Amino acid sequence: MHHRSGVIWLVIVIGIAVSMAVFAGTTPNSVVIAVPDEPPSLDPTTNAAAAISQILNQNVYEGLMRATAAGKIEPALATSVEVASDGLTYTFHLRTGVLFHNGQPFTARDVIATFTRDKNPAYGNPHPEYYANIQTITAPDPYTVVFHLKTVDAAFLSMLALGNSVILPAVLPLNIKDHPVGTGPFQFVEWQLGDHLTLARFPHYYRPGVPKLDRVTFRFMPDPASALAALLSGDVDIDARVPAEIAIGVKNNPAIRTIAGPQNLVQILAINNARVPFNDLRVRQAIAYALDRHAIIQGSMFGYGTPIGSHLTPTSPYYVDLTGLYPYDPAKARALLTQAGYPHGFTTTMTLPQNYAIHVRTGEIIADELSRVGIKVQIKLVDWGQWLARVYHQADYNLTVIGHVGKLDPGLMLSGYGPDRKDYYFRRGYDNSTLDALLSQGMRTLNEAERKKIYAQAQEIIARDVVNYFIQDPDQIFLLKKGLTGFSLYPIYLINVTSLSWSS
Repeated sequence: MHHRSGVIWLVIVIGIAVSMAVFAGTTPNSVVIAVPDEPPSLDPTTNAAAAISQILNQNVYEGLMRATAAGKIEPALATSVEVASDGLTYTFHLRTGVLFHNGQPFTARDVIATFTRDKNPAYGNPHPEYYANIQTITAPDPYTVVFHLKTVDAAFLSMLALGNSVILPAVLPLNIKDHPVGTGPFQFVEWQLGDHLTLARFPHYYRPGVPKLDRVTFRFMPDPASALAALLSGDVDIDARVPAEIAIGVKNNPAIRTIAGPQNLVQILAINNARVPFNDLRVRQAIAYALDRHAIIQGSMFGYGTPIGSHLTPTSPYYVDLTGLYPYDPAKARALLTQAGYPHGFTTTMTLPQNYAIHVRTGEIIADELSRVGIKVQIKLVDWGQWLARVYHQADYNLTVIGHVGKLDPGLMLSGYGPDRKDYYFRRGYDNSTLDALLSQGMRTLNEAERKKIYAQAQEIIARDVVNYFIQDPDQIFLLKKGLTGFSLYPIYLINVTSLSWSS
């Protein structure tokens, strides 16, 4: 059951009771954040909802590794990691003196128990495939853990930084789904269903001076107009993940600071290569020449977006800018259509998920631009369930617009184009043995410089062949009260509050 409204649950650390003054009423060293989504559970190891990790990853829960705002992977509950020359053995040296919020010490026992659960399909981790490559996990001492992998996996450390891979206590609390127990800088206080979730400083966190705040409250406000009103009235300090049409209205408000940037989301016009006429490269190239990315971004996101030309975004150190490969050229688009046997164009359909306004707006702009070169597009709006059933699972579509959530590793981002994904919805009808070999090689290559060369080639192939048309990485937009410092954007679905503070 969720936490009953109005009741405050406190984690008691052995030997020390946290001052009730920290939890009572509004404290001067606190922040209130409006978020659009309420998590369905508070355990990311058994639920895939991004809203869980958005609030709790790196704040309440920690993993062996963590992602930085720059997209790098660094040790968290580990102090260092050694990778054997064969790429199959990873030795993690763990932090000492770390406590869970229930007062229990963190040791190798917790790491082994966590991944043993994650590997077991019966446990319910939403991505047991992430851990299927782990052969064994051993602990030569309480602060050393050794992972032996079945095959080389260049994305292994990135996977350990995801919310699904956070470390939970070996003896799992029965109420972990609504009373999280982690090792992070904030501990859980209360979850008032439908209203808010509150965290408070964990006084025994191992990093000195972290966190800076005493209290953080996440208020669940799905209506963006109400969230903005709360920010303007002073009831909220941060308005998170603001729609572009809301942000543009307060762009010049001196009391509000806008922080916007790429969120590592790949928005694409997916093209069904298995269907006529899209099985013809000239038709796909014509589509690419017919579309004006900058006009699409201006119309769909009011300019809050970054043009992309491949299935990676500029948040990735592996990104190659291929936006100039097919510049906007309607005359060239019409010429290619004529060469392909469509001098008067053709009629097709675009299936759009009606619950995602950004994808609907983008699709409407694309349909208008395609009409100017003779491609008449009939838009079909479907609910999310239908989109998943028909488009994603059955590849029953001609064109669609959708966003692919970014991963921390290029191999995971490009997995939909991989040799084992030929039935994937946007990969159907497209075969390229060179690309298959590159993507397989990339996941077996640990040297970063070599991987960059591999993924540069892979990106160029999928862009040149217009397997899909790559549109933008829509900005994540946050509105902050002036005076609040220490906020950073992350290339994963995460609101890290550990460095937030009020300037004096």
